Amino acid sequence: QVQLVESGGGLVQAGGSLRLSCAASGSIFSVNAMGWYRQAPGKQREFVALITPGGLTNYANSMKGRFTISRDSAKNTVYLEMNSLKPEDTANYYCNTVPARLPWGQGTQVTVSS
Repeated sequence: QVQLVESGGGLVQAGGSLRLSCAASGSIFSVNAMGWYRQAPGKQREFVALITPGGLTNYANSMKGRFTISRDSAKNTVYLEMNSLKPEDTANYYCNTVPARLPWGQGTQVTVSS
């Protein structure tokens, strides 16, 4: 089964930027929309962004204009460029298909300090 490995998180000050990566162990992007999700402590996992096999993108309202999702199909990797980060963006970030059908990876922690 395809496995997902997220990376790129870290500690950043408010207003800063990070680029997250998600590497899939198989070629799934041509038939699946891929998305980023996040889960803050004590909260449910929520949708962040998606990219369709055709390259269309969509974002949760609070991320529009700040986050950009992209992919490199040759590398089986999806990216999330995050700019103008806010403390409320602090969460563990995950990738998965949309809707989520694969086992969740461990995610990558993003912490934004004020």
